[in-house]
Amino acid sequence: MLRYLKDEIFTVLGTSSSESVVPQLMRKLEHAGVSKPVVGLVIPSGVTFNPDGQCIYYTMAAIFIAQATNTPLTLTDQLVVLGVLMVTSKGSAGVTGSGFITLAATLASMGKIPVAGMVLLLGVDRFMSEARAITNTIGNAVGTMAVAAWVGALDRERMHRVLDGESSVEELRILQQEDDEPLKPPVELAPVRQASA
Repeated sequence: MLRYLKDEIFTVLGTSSSESVVPQLMRKLEHAGVSKPVVGLVIPSGVTFNPDGQCIYYTMAAIFIAQATNTPLTLTDQLVVLGVLMVTSKGSAGVTGSGFITLAATLASMGKIPVAGMVLLLGVDRFMSEARAITNTIGNAVGTMAVAAWVGALDRERMHRVLDGESSVEELRILQQEDDEPLKPPVELAPVRQASA
């Protein structure tokens, strides 16, 4: 799967945004045997509501800051931090670097972990932003495959053939050309003659 999506992963690495590859990702998943309705529903909603990378980063960063600043957290505190950050991660994947701001705002509102500890993450945030975006992209692709398999909308034979590299690149190019064809103008109808009275 990672080999099949390598172009998209490199694009996300350069842009630090998982939204930059949504059209290509949708096209490739359709080519891999996922039905078009499933791709059309899961990928756009997954970009907004399934930011795996954001959620993992928020919780790990919060616990790291707590440990680095010697802030004691009980198990209940850790579960509350996890729950709140899982909710705040939704919808925050749209803007590159927004994770840092969201984490700072969440820590400030919770009051348990000192926000001043965010300085420890400032130097590596650019690299973490790339890692978050790549994780989001891979998570959405795998999630789409899982949902398609769950609802019976996955052509498994085609998926195995494509992921094993047996499907030609020419097939994907044909699929892209079909999607890129301009819309044909509607056929003009001949004017209707009115019957004389």
